[in-house]
Amino acid sequence: MKFTFRPLVLTAMALGLAAAAVAQEAPPPPGPTPEETPAPTEVPAPPPPVETPPAPPAEAPAPAAEATTDATAAVEPPAIPAMQPEQYMGVPEYMLNIDLSTGGRVVIQLYPNVAPNHVERIKQLARAGFYDGVKFHRVIDGFMAQTGDPTATGQGGSQLPDLKAEFNPTPHLRGTVSMARAESEDSANSQFFIMLQPRFALDRRYTAFGRVVSGMQYVDAIAKGEPPAVMSRMVQVSVAADNKPVPPPSMLTETPPAPPAPEVSVDELNAPIKQ
Repeated sequence: MKFTFRPLVLTAMALGLAAAAVAQEAPPPPGPTPEETPAPTEVPAPPPPVETPPAPPAEAPAPAAEATTDATAAVEPPAIPAMQPEQYMGVPEYMLNIDLSTGGRVVIQLYPNVAPNHVERIKQLARAGFYDGVKFHRVIDGFMAQTGDPTATGQGGSQLPDLKAEFNPTPHLRGTVSMARAESEDSANSQFFIMLQPRFALDRRYTAFGRVVSGMQYVDAIAKGEPPAVMSRMVQVSVAADNKPVPPPSMLTETPPAPPAPEVSVDELNAPIKQ
């Protein structure tokens, strides 16, 4: 009996070895094999990139801080660009009142979330009385009304250094308030303009920093011209938080232009010269 089962055992062993050999020669299936698939502990590897994006926002305010000069830093640090709407919309500290000689008060909502340095500059100059009495020296019908130059020539500005551009997605709609500048993108100083009609070609080329929310009819009444014959003016400019009252009506009136000289008729031109 012992010798009878030995051949069977040897035969089974031979068959097992043959099957193993066939299994070793078989090609691997398409795609990654279990050995090539990352171990479960390696799956969380993507989180490092997820941790990276938050870093830039934390560093983003740095350029704005660098753009602030000693002259502007003496007033108040720039607002944080990441401000939420409830932190500035309707908040008196970020509302600008402009009392015009065309008859009333214009209220502007400032946007410190997109142009913190420009907003701070406007507030600083307003509180210093810089804009009081300044005229609108360039007003193009259907386009915009420009002011902020105490010389009313378009060449003047404040003694503060020019601002670094803060171009942003705010569209130049009717009532948008934006900073004027020279050819250089970083040449804005004190002059600004109010849009009379939309002009989207200005978007991201000029720093928009606010929008008229009340009194647009007084902006529409600003005398037109480059320059106007009689320039409308800003009687008083103030930050709403300072609670300055509207000037008396007698100050919010335009000086009527001088009547034109009477025309000379043809007969008068041909009349003999009197001795």
